[in-house]
Amino acid sequence: MSEPLSRNDLVSALDKGMKPRDQWRIGAEHEKFMFERSDLHRPSYDEPAGIRAMLDGLTRFGWAPVREGENVIALERRNAEGMSSSISLEPGGQFELSGAPLKTVHDICDETGRHLVEVKTVADELSLGCLGLGFDPLWRRDQIPVMPKGRYDIMRAYMPKVGKLGLDMMLRTCTIQSNLDFESEADMVLKFRTALALQPIATALFANSPFTEGKPNGFLSARANVWTDTDPDRTGMIDFVFEDGFGFDRYVDYALDTPMYFVKRDGRYADASGQSFRDFLEGKLPALPGEYPTMKDWEDHLTTLFPEVRLKSYLEMRGADGGPWSRICALQGLWAGVLYDAPSLASCWDLVKGWDIEDHERLRRDVTRLGLKAEVAGRSVRDVARDMVALARMGLKNRGQFSGGMVDERGYVSELEDIADSGVTPAERLLDLYHGDWQGDVSRVYRDFAY
Repeated sequence: MSEPLSRNDLVSALDKGMKPRDQWRIGAEHEKFMFERSDLHRPSYDEPAGIRAMLDGLTRFGWAPVREGENVIALERRNAEGMSSSISLEPGGQFELSGAPLKTVHDICDETGRHLVEVKTVADELSLGCLGLGFDPLWRRDQIPVMPKGRYDIMRAYMPKVGKLGLDMMLRTCTIQSNLDFESEADMVLKFRTALALQPIATALFANSPFTEGKPNGFLSARANVWTDTDPDRTGMIDFVFEDGFGFDRYVDYALDTPMYFVKRDGRYADASGQSFRDFLEGKLPALPGEYPTMKDWEDHLTTLFPEVRLKSYLEMRGADGGPWSRICALQGLWAGVLYDAPSLASCWDLVKGWDIEDHERLRRDVTRLGLKAEVAGRSVRDVARDMVALARMGLKNRGQFSGGMVDERGYVSELEDIADSGVTPAERLLDLYHGDWQGDVSRVYRDFAY
């Protein structure tokens, strides 16, 4: 029997992510809502043209099923370089691609395109469509079917105890995410601080969720607003990141102090909601008395933390609403340009290093309603966004990563330049359509913006 895990083992699980610059990669994750074309309902898992049928249909493209009991709950596939990607189900049947770690934004956009073609091929056969928005524009929470995954049962029971909007987060939101590497602990700290401070700027640029249950909801990013009242123990701007001495060790303390959700044993989930991983380290977890955690338990626990930037063996940027293919690629360009070029990273840190904790918290909330019209430390978010995108563009130029057509990565952020220059978010463009051509009919978003 192996020795129980020590706290040092938990720290090592984070610092093992350190990679030399030539091994840095980009990982994209993106979610989309599935809907039935005739009446726009969110499909259940078991209906004949539902989520299971989608998963089964995708196996023709080389995806291997992952099962929980009798249910297929994910798909996995390796690319030609042996890197793994997966398709997983969010609680309300949102389809998520967790892409392989790839070298360039060109590679990410190619992977995304292949994935969307495959999904559309199967969806067309089932009369389903896909929609990229940050928040479900039409359906009430109680109208959305829940996927058969054991961890979600535990989370659904726990969420209402700690926040008002946690079930909305689970069932009615979609996001785009960018995952990036770091070279050292110091490099991780600078990237974490810079990315965390700028996350609300990305939220504004990608704001794309102005509708709830068929009407304008008063937000530009209802998805981002949901995270302000989901669970204060595991969400938000985690202010300690900006404090002196922050590093892997401090993040481990944060994770240890965040209540658990579950422990998986023999394919089943034991309910450990609200219990302490510190107790688990000592063999005193009430859900599994006398048992000690494995490294997989620790890795699972880290996935249940939801700050605006999340640390695992890489950094996850979590601030963007779901959107079209072009913005899936744009987010990867934005963060690779900012974080993977030393001059751009240093300049972006200069943009935000004077902001205090109150600025961070206020900005996080303000952009949900005001988008690029919000202000921080005497500047408009629009102006900060212009600077951020310009620095990302410079970073992408400096990276010098060319496609087969000898085009570098700068084109992927052109859409973000247009958004920042205009000061008009994607959500505001949707609202203009709602009040104009759509004549108050939110269902038009499914026709005009489905993949």
